[in-house]
Amino acid sequence: MAETVLKATRESFGEALCELAETNRDIVVFDADLAAATKTGVFQKAFPERFFDCGIAEGNMIGVAAGMAAAGKIPVAASFAMFATGRAFEQIRNSVAYPELNVKIAGSHAGISTGEDGATHQCIEDIAIMRAIPNMMVLNPADHWEMKAATKAALEYNGPVYIRLGRLAIPSFNDPDTYEFELGKGITLHEGDDVAVIATGLVVNEALKAVKELEAEGIHARLINIHTIKPIDREIIIKAAQETGRIITVEEHNVIGGLADAVSEVVTAECPVKITRIGVQDCFGFSGPAWELLDKFKLTQPHIAAVIREVVGK
Repeated sequence: MAETVLKATRESFGEALCELAETNRDIVVFDADLAAATKTGVFQKAFPERFFDCGIAEGNMIGVAAGMAAAGKIPVAASFAMFATGRAFEQIRNSVAYPELNVKIAGSHAGISTGEDGATHQCIEDIAIMRAIPNMMVLNPADHWEMKAATKAALEYNGPVYIRLGRLAIPSFNDPDTYEFELGKGITLHEGDDVAVIATGLVVNEALKAVKELEAEGIHARLINIHTIKPIDREIIIKAAQETGRIITVEEHNVIGGLADAVSEVVTAECPVKITRIGVQDCFGFSGPAWELLDKFKLTQPHIAAVIREVVGK
């Protein structure tokens, strides 16, 4: 197992952009005056002639990126998730997704773990917004190695992609020597037939710690990491539903419109089982230290473990 890397996925994204740009001169990056926060500033320093700061004008940024894609470039447009997906929704829908242009949209500082920035900057709706747009692929990598692999796959894929980036540094759990990333394919991180826990993004690591803790108690929970929310891996979800009979979803997002709904759409059509949703329960966040907020919203290991115990006990 490789040494654990403690990094925010936004940092991993910035690193991956620079590495890929070394050999692909078509990659260009746009930012909305937040390069230091989104970590596209790393790209700006390495390739200043291919970096464009569009200022606090996200809609315009997406429009310019769409034009670059139409001209044959591979544009990456980055901002906070709240503004990249919320403020620029119309341009993403009409200028990128409708004509299926090859634009990659990076939404940083997503979820409750944005912390002290508060409810106005904590985006808990971005997955729902992007998932609802036709032709849009939605990625939510869980650790350093997965983000680097996902960024490479997204830039090699020809079409619109939304990539969710986290602000909070988290430990890596994937081994780069054995890890294999494939767009649209979930990954089973822990085997078990008592219940299936399906998680995405930052909270995958919390869920992994929870299922390992419960193994010692005789509770065998299967953990599935869904890094691609759209298109979602129907096969792995149906198999989990059939073999365990109950599912728990875990996401740092509103339980409406995100991973929980994506899983529910598959299960209700193919193998109806009870689904318990762990996530933000249709409310806004508030200002506070990131880990305290995650604990407050019951997105940490102890709370996830408690829900698993309850579901298995029933």
